[in-house]
Amino acid sequence: MKEKVLEYLKAQQGFVSGQDISEQLGVSRTAVWKYIGALKQEGYEIESVTRKGYRLLQSPEFITEKDIRSFLPENVWPGEIRYFASIDSTNEEAKRQAALGAKDGTLFVADNQTAGKGRRGRNWVSPKGEDIFFTMLFRPDLPAECASMITLVAALAAAAAAEKHSGESCQIKWPNDIVLHGKKICGILTEMGLEMSEISYVIVGVGVNINRKEFPEDISYMATSIRRETGQKVIRAAFLADFLIEYTKRYEQFLQSRSLAPFKEEYEERLVNIGREVKIIRKDEELIRTALGITERGELLAKTAEGDIEKIFTGEVSVRGFYGYV
Repeated sequence: MKEKVLEYLKAQQGFVSGQDISEQLGVSRTAVWKYIGALKQEGYEIESVTRKGYRLLQSPEFITEKDIRSFLPENVWPGEIRYFASIDSTNEEAKRQAALGAKDGTLFVADNQTAGKGRRGRNWVSPKGEDIFFTMLFRPDLPAECASMITLVAALAAAAAAEKHSGESCQIKWPNDIVLHGKKICGILTEMGLEMSEISYVIVGVGVNINRKEFPEDISYMATSIRRETGQKVIRAAFLADFLIEYTKRYEQFLQSRSLAPFKEEYEERLVNIGREVKIIRKDEELIRTALGITERGELLAKTAEGDIEKIFTGEVSVRGFYGYV
């Protein structure tokens, strides 16, 4: 019945009284009031005026499978897309479903996460109706040491999609943070399940700050969104579709090469720290190095003050700009 109330509101040009809705749909005015309240909770903007009734001002923008596929070519992402209005974490759900046999190429998308995860166990704030949170599940025929490289492939796809929808240059802070105007708009967390020494599954979780305007004070110096930087609202389903298009073509190349050789030049062109001093933070130790680029396996090439070249592995350190986040 809630859906019928919504459709009735959509069909009206202006205000419609609660009594009219009640009579047309055969429910009590109290029930109409409750359905209106439920629709508001879901994000529908409904104006209520005494003696005039109700008027639908704006509908929320959803990221269901239907919404996403409306922007996707038919040959892109044949795998299942599972949508959740709210969930603890798309990464956690992907792991649960992987254990139950979910197939290669399953996509988990949420409008809200109650326990979103970032790198190194950090929390990822996941407000409803503003940003994108999704996880891709793969079962690649790859050696375990290749799994971390998938993160960088995803970073390239996210940067390309963000650039298209922002109209601005988007860079990457090694290994996988997407940067717009010097601030982070996207983080990627890759996790792996093993059977013996073989990959059972790889999950790639992506969180993109799309339309959020406000950020907690403790991260506002380093975090932003596309809308905050450009002033333009982004259709989330369209963004996610573009990410999948960009990711799919790179992932197929990666499976063939089993290295980042095809993407090394593209990645280094986006690498925000290249040629600059960075702080490499390993537990309680901070090292100053100059970032030179990446290897074909995704390691950061860093030069010491003495001119020696080191390879920095993902997962073992945190990298920061010498004067701040980048």
